[in-house]
Amino acid sequence: MKVSELLLNKSFVCVNPQVGIEGDIESGYVGDLLSWVMANAGHNCAWITIQTHVNIIAVASLLEMTCVIIPEGAEVEEGTLKRATLEKIPIITTNLNAYEACQILGKAGV
Repeated sequence: MKVSELLLNKSFVCVNPQVGIEGDIESGYVGDLLSWVMANAGHNCAWITIQTHVNIIAVASLLEMTCVIIPEGAEVEEGTLKRATLEKIPIITTNLNAYEACQILGKAGV
C-alpha cells in the first residue's frame, strides 16, 4: 500500500505532503520507546507513535521508514515537522487511537 492510498481514508491527514506521499508501506509498527523501536521496527514501515518530539524523525530516518503516524489528535511539534520535511518523511495525523489505525492498516493488507 502506498501512503497516498492510506490518505484516501479521510481519517488520516498528511501534515507535510510536500515531501511526497508515494512511498510503499510494507509493514507497520506501534511503539513509543525509541530504543525498542530502533531494535525492532523495519524498513518501509508505517510507525505509529504518540511521541511528537524531533527524535522520532531521527529514528524514522535511520530505519528508512515510509511514514510516521501520530494518533489521537496529538499535535506535532514544529521542530519535528520541520525535520521530517527536511528528511522527506511524511507525518500523518489521525484522531483514531493506535489500535484503530492498526485495524485500518491491517484491513488494507499491511
